[in-house]
Amino acid sequence: MANVIEAATTGRSKCRGCGQAIAAGTLRFGESVANPFAGGESLQWYHLDCGAYKRPQPFLETIEAASGVEGAEALAAAAREGVAHERLPRINGGERDPSGRAQCRHCRTAIAKGAWRITLVFYEEGRFSPAGFVHVPCARPYFETADVMPRVRRFAPGLTEAAAAEIEAELHKPAPEPPPA
Repeated sequence: MANVIEAATTGRSKCRGCGQAIAAGTLRFGESVANPFAGGESLQWYHLDCGAYKRPQPFLETIEAASGVEGAEALAAAAREGVAHERLPRINGGERDPSGRAQCRHCRTAIAKGAWRITLVFYEEGRFSPAGFVHVPCARPYFETADVMPRVRRFAPGLTEAAAAEIEAELHKPAPEPPPA
């Protein structure tokens, strides 16, 4: 079974990237993966932008072979960026730290209670698993690019414009110093 881009026939499928329903008639990306419960393969469905952000390599191969997809060049550019910066597909939104107990994966220091952080996931064995957090100021060195806001916004749908502006401002702050060894 090959990866596909096709219109959703019903509104019952859920996107593996954001967890939201994919509306009937909307174009979606289907990634062929080994079926963990039986032999053969099955398709995991994504919104097109979620596929470009979360599964860039298979998405890029599929979108380049597809024709007639609106916005294909922008989606392919987002996927190429995810391939070039291998940690970008880990972004799973942004939020304020509720407890102050989380540790940044980049600088290994505590993330203060109430501070903005970027949530991370790893893709393992056909699914996404929580992978921790990074300080927003650590985003540039961790992801090796400062262009993280489209992904943060996509996977944090409740993020207000004011909150997004705060995160954007924090992206330009210097990263915290790691603790002495």
